[in-house]
Amino acid sequence: MLSLDAAWSLIEQTVTPGPMACVPVSEALGLVLAESIVSGEDSPPFDKSMMDGFAVRAADVAADSLTIVGELTAGQVPRRQVHAGEAIRIMTGAPIPTGADAIVPIESTVVSGDQLTIAADLPVAIGDHIVRQGTSMRVGEPLLTPGTCLTPRQVGLLAELGHHEVRVRPRPRVAILTTGNELVPIDQPPGPGQIRNSNEPMLCAQITACGGTPMPLGIARDTPDDLARGIAQGLTADFLCLSGGVSAGKLDLVPQLLREAGVKEVFHKVRLKPGKPVWFGQSTGERPCCIFGLPGNPVSSMVCCELFVGPALARWQDGAAITKPWITARLVAEFTSTSDRPVFFPARLTQAEGAMLVQPVNWQGSFDLRATIDANALACFSAAGTFAAGTLVHVVPLRGTNLFSVTGQK
Repeated sequence: MLSLDAAWSLIEQTVTPGPMACVPVSEALGLVLAESIVSGEDSPPFDKSMMDGFAVRAADVAADSLTIVGELTAGQVPRRQVHAGEAIRIMTGAPIPTGADAIVPIESTVVSGDQLTIAADLPVAIGDHIVRQGTSMRVGEPLLTPGTCLTPRQVGLLAELGHHEVRVRPRPRVAILTTGNELVPIDQPPGPGQIRNSNEPMLCAQITACGGTPMPLGIARDTPDDLARGIAQGLTADFLCLSGGVSAGKLDLVPQLLREAGVKEVFHKVRLKPGKPVWFGQSTGERPCCIFGLPGNPVSSMVCCELFVGPALARWQDGAAITKPWITARLVAEFTSTSDRPVFFPARLTQAEGAMLVQPVNWQGSFDLRATIDANALACFSAAGTFAAGTLVHVVPLRGTNLFSVTGQK
């Protein structure tokens, strides 16, 4: 059975960065940059005022009064320079006129006609309240690198630089196919022996939190024809996630039907709990699709999506090596693990006095999705045994969760 490290390594070897595309900068939020951004201009492009006030010569401030000889607002170009004994009224953002070397804030002045009196106790030095050309960035300065996930601030910077379009890696399209004769759509009441298809909306939400675009395909019944149709549709996406049908039961047909569809198996079964039956492979062709077969139990499906699908989507978008998705935290209380496999146990991650603390929730097993509502992370217990309070353990923060504000907890 494959180790976690081996599974991550195989995913990294298999998944290659997705194709690049140009999108309007207004639509680039959350996308991964696929080009280097270098400043093509100085910012600000000229010396400008940081205050509403008066542009003056610092050496003239000690005079009884100065003569106001003009006015400048943002967007105007200075038409005359400031000579000895003169001042020009100026607004925030306006260019500094030639001859002026300081700005006096308007609240420190008194105006009478065209005469300006400056408060006697106001110290004025050369450069006061002036932002110089190129203070923020200069021509040729590297600003953003490929692999950067674009935030609102970076979108604003691109707009400032005149990038109305930007090269990015689009969000990967992730088809989601849930399998099982027992499933009914979530808007229908389950009959005897049936359950609602909760995995589809859960996986759609996880994919969205990972930066992908989910494509729900509905329910495929446990028959070769129905599964084959769903798989064929899913292989047109960048990724396909199937939920259920990957274990060793009589109706676990997914691995066989994926092989028949021309998909190459990369691995099947990983040494972890929950989620041991997880399957991974890739289709052939000009635009190969990466396929994950996730176990059908909801927490198993959730855990495998966090541990394997999330890192694969990140690699598709930024091309970076897959890194272990965990941090370390101290156990709040003693915990006993009875599994000989690494267990990813739903847990609450908190912070106190600068320390990260973790406490497993009351989780009953891979069917128990309700218990995960009290969790914001997965605590990893590497082997069977008792872990004392204060022990450092690996913890995987769950995507899309406010780490320190968990639903159901005060």
